Amino acid sequence: MFGVVPKSIWQRFNPADENNMCTWAMRCLLVEDGDRKILIDTGIGTKQDEKFFNYFFLHGEHTVVTSLEAVGLTVDAITDVILTHLHFDHVGGAVKRNEQGELVPQFPNATCWTNEKHWNWAMKPNIREKASFLKENFVPLQEKGVLQFIEEGESPFENIEFYWVSGHTEAQMLPVINYNGKTVVFAADLIPSYGHIPLPYVMAYDMQPLLTLKEKEVFLEFAVEKNAILFLEHDPVNECCSLVKTEKGIRHADLFPLKDWL
Repeated sequence: MFGVVPKSIWQRFNPADENNMCTWAMRCLLVEDGDRKILIDTGIGTKQDEKFFNYFFLHGEHTVVTSLEAVGLTVDAITDVILTHLHFDHVGGAVKRNEQGELVPQFPNATCWTNEKHWNWAMKPNIREKASFLKENFVPLQEKGVLQFIEEGESPFENIEFYWVSGHTEAQMLPVINYNGKTVVFAADLIPSYGHIPLPYVMAYDMQPLLTLKEKEVFLEFAVEKNAILFLEHDPVNECCSLVKTEKGIRHADLFPLKDWL
């Protein structure tokens, strides 16, 4: 998760267990804007077999469905699903198996959004990234007619724009949300945790790590200029952070739950 950074350094803020595994979140975000209820990413889902899940040692009872229920919503209420990219831990919850075993959209009334460049990348993946693109997670969305593409520089939402990056995977889309004049960025896999803010902390999963390095540098300047907070999808503890410029570069300032910022 931290690439070339030595374990002796990164384990201070995310210690590994006896199997050298760390705990990570798959944190989604619900945005209510007028009549639209917009879900950003969907987690890993529950439809894969036991062998698949045995690789990841999932723990806890949370799913995207139970998390919605906890705030009084059903899957029927979601009008839009933004998929930052189509790796299994971001899109898996967008598709389920119905009682007949058929793969169908989890959110029956929602339009699901990706972009054509990333879609083409996911449909014909390179051998290194192939295990992250499981077609049962996203092809059913196209087959059922609920998938739409976003063009770079455009947005189907009044208060959400998109910041595109390609170091982790081709054409990942980071939602930039305007909330009452303030900015929150869903950082997805550009900055999966607050520990990834320093520039050299680049995941070994990234297809183009040097590009990620440059993209992070430019993005962090953008975020500071916007006085944005980052919503951290994979940080096991911290939902959000603010940013500050230091002598060592841009770093996190405060760490806090989203409700404390709203």
